[in-house]
Amino acid sequence: MTHPISFVSLGPGEPELITVKGLKQLQQADIIYCPATRNKQGTSLSRAADIVRALEIDETAIHCFMLPMSKDRTEAWKVYDTLYYEAADRYRNGQRIVIVAEGDAGFYSSIQYIYDKFTKAGIAVQRTAGIPAFIAAGALAGLHIVKQEEEIVVIPGTPSADELSEKINAGYVIVIMKLSQCVEAVYECIRRHPQAQFHYFENVGTDKEYYTSDKQIITQKSFPYFSLMIIQAV
Repeated sequence: MTHPISFVSLGPGEPELITVKGLKQLQQADIIYCPATRNKQGTSLSRAADIVRALEIDETAIHCFMLPMSKDRTEAWKVYDTLYYEAADRYRNGQRIVIVAEGDAGFYSSIQYIYDKFTKAGIAVQRTAGIPAFIAAGALAGLHIVKQEEEIVVIPGTPSADELSEKINAGYVIVIMKLSQCVEAVYECIRRHPQAQFHYFENVGTDKEYYTSDKQIITQKSFPYFSLMIIQAV
């Protein structure tokens, strides 16, 4: 008997923010694939695996696959291709396979690449929804992120200061993911729009989570990889 390959969304980082459905899939899995990276010292790091371990899942089921951190995704696609063939073999052998992703597996997640490969190959897949980091960030700060007739845009960290200003002037609520890629644009927008509210977050859902809306503090910070911002026009 074959079981669908499950893509389980872990949420933003706090283990208790996983769904009950996602937890059950982890508990039933024969193997759980977790993305990992290496830091400058060469040490393997996996926030996903740390979350799974915190849920008291059998350590022997956890298998990390190493993803290179580069804007050039060529090597990452090769890693996903290797994972695809390994998982496909295990699927055909009847194993229960889970592939995890932080946040939501279908929201700014490169894991969608391998999900699509399974689908095209006729391999059964299922995906469990998770809490995106910006939703958890709103809860952390007690924000009503959008209300009444407001509109929201969620963007990666690619905009220029002019593009951000255009959205602020149009009255959008803006969520910037991958904030570390547009530091100067954010600094400039803070100078241009003193009336707007800028909510800055780091490492949401972990023991290192941090939040501030103090513009002076924000403009003195260097944004780490796990940071995001919610901008509300006033």
